[in-house]
Amino acid sequence: MKFNLKYVLIISCLALSIISCEEDIPEMAELPVPNSVSLDADAGDWQNVMKMDYLTEISLPAPADVDSDTYRSELEELVAITVKRTPEQERKVRYWASGGVLRWNKILRELVAKYNVAPAPGSATNPKKPVANPPFASRVYAMLSVAQHDALIATWKLKYSVNRPAPSLTDNGIDVQFANTELPSYPSEQAVIAGTSLKILKTLFPLEAEFLNGLAQEQVNTVRWGGAGTESDIADGWQLGDFVASKILERASTDRMSKAADPVETYHSFFKIDPTTVPVAWISIASPKVYPILPMYGTVKTWLDSTAVFSALPPPPPKVGTEAFKKDIAYVKSISENRSREQWRISEFWADGGGTYTPPGHWNEIAEELLVKVQWSEVRTARTFSLMNRAVMDSGILCWYAKYKYYFPRPSQIDPDIKTATGIPNFPSYTSGHSSFSSTAGTVLGYLFPDQREELERQFIEAGDSRVYGGIHYEFDNLEGRNSGVAVGEIAISEARSDGADD
Repeated sequence: MKFNLKYVLIISCLALSIISCEEDIPEMAELPVPNSVSLDADAGDWQNVMKMDYLTEISLPAPADVDSDTYRSELEELVAITVKRTPEQERKVRYWASGGVLRWNKILRELVAKYNVAPAPGSATNPKKPVANPPFASRVYAMLSVAQHDALIATWKLKYSVNRPAPSLTDNGIDVQFANTELPSYPSEQAVIAGTSLKILKTLFPLEAEFLNGLAQEQVNTVRWGGAGTESDIADGWQLGDFVASKILERASTDRMSKAADPVETYHSFFKIDPTTVPVAWISIASPKVYPILPMYGTVKTWLDSTAVFSALPPPPPKVGTEAFKKDIAYVKSISENRSREQWRISEFWADGGGTYTPPGHWNEIAEELLVKVQWSEVRTARTFSLMNRAVMDSGILCWYAKYKYYFPRPSQIDPDIKTATGIPNFPSYTSGHSSFSSTAGTVLGYLFPDQREELERQFIEAGDSRVYGGIHYEFDNLEGRNSGVAVGEIAISEARSDGADD
């Protein structure tokens, strides 16, 4: 993950303070304000993830007609606000106008980095202060992305059924600062994004409530300052976003994540070790002892069809002591003894350990770089993150299932002379989480950005190789993780081909 010096210093501070984000989550660099994107006017007909008709379940007030006194009063209020707009308010408008979905994704990545810190040994689980390890992070990225995606599809459907013109097209006294004034203004997509994102993130990171409230309020205020929406556009958008987020949180409450940590270690009886395959089982080397990372994560509910996902379960690894195994561990040892500068670089670049966005977050950063260039609409941007993050989470679930099904030892457990270039994760070796997460993300992004497919494939191959170069995975961990990761990515792509967005 690429950090400039400013972000390195900031992330160092993040690891030290878990009280409030108010001073230690950085503002992001300037992004271009899209001005030539497709409006995706048909997005209201796209298939949402939850397959729900949110608009029939929520009770929104009927929007006032544009010729009514009520609406004229809202316009007059908006004129007064834009006339008094300050330079600082204009700066904040530009900040959020570059993409609410992109901004909240980066805010989440910074929160994950802040909370991606191992708890003290023996400390009790604190639901208010979660440990944002890679499986946890993949679930959070997916939840936020799905909520934004589904909320924006409902928003587009409502926009084009009400068809309220942008305020500046009705009253030329409004000094508008947002682009795309031809997009119907009711409900405000920025208010929808703010309401959705706030509810999801405040639930998952409750200690950050005050900080997140301030961000959401600022985003909503920019709709006013930028002349993009009236009070009813904002209020109903916020209500819609909040409602959709509540449905995603309802799903999350029964997805079995609450049992993934398994502090009473029931996973020993759930996952039966086959001694014919694993005569030497994995053991945790953490000292003092800490519980393995989410041993029951492999039983968490998938977003994609679970039967299809688990059809990609990797085969058993080579038995310890066989020629295939000896060949692979010899390869890892040869790297550890003669690690090149390039292999060190690759290992460090993709390490994504404590205090970072995690491997799933690294791929959200890669997605952001691609999305900034294409300048897609908010709803299509949300689809990108939703499709990728759901698949990445499911790939992680499959990987974790394999880890505890096969309980395979790390290379350095078998040969203590193997020198690692990075920390040894506290869970079994087979398959590689980095390879699984990365190959899934790269496969999905390669479908969405076909001109970048070759480069994305290079990146996900390198990400998997990095763990072999680091001495903590065998090549078969890497290759089978990649195979299953690509397979899960293809399942997501199959779903995307029928969601209506690419028609």
